[in-house]
Amino acid sequence: MRMPKLTVAVALILLAALAGTMTYAGFLAIGVLGDYLGTGRVIAGLLLAALLARLPVISKGKFRVVGLLPKPVRRPLIVGLFALCLVHFLWRGEYVPAAFTGFATAFLLILPWLRRAMLDRMLSSVHSFAGRNPPRGADDMVIDGEFREKKE
Repeated sequence: MRMPKLTVAVALILLAALAGTMTYAGFLAIGVLGDYLGTGRVIAGLLLAALLARLPVISKGKFRVVGLLPKPVRRPLIVGLFALCLVHFLWRGEYVPAAFTGFATAFLLILPWLRRAMLDRMLSSVHSFAGRNPPRGADDMVIDGEFREKKE
């Protein structure tokens, strides 16, 4: 990396843009949900927050996080809500909000793959630096080399 400050600045700008986009998509989703429920945004947001809330609990001496919905149901519910918003906005002919909710839906669908790919890449570089053998099939894009000195 030749310009680490520029790289960090670009990464922070991209993360801020992603956060803003996801926040606006959430705002739109709460509005559509409130419209379908016949309530305002505040009540719809509170209902959705109560449904998706995760609370810390200490049971049997262990710290756990417990929610109303089980973990495998949360992401499909949120993706389904964004998909409903996407269809709603496309049906009404509002293409800018549809683009935001479509981007949020696509991002939530590729997030597990993206997280796994980035984590595998970081772990493969850490394992090679620490002297450990990387797990099989870790990352084909990382070039790994071994150097030995010859005795004269």
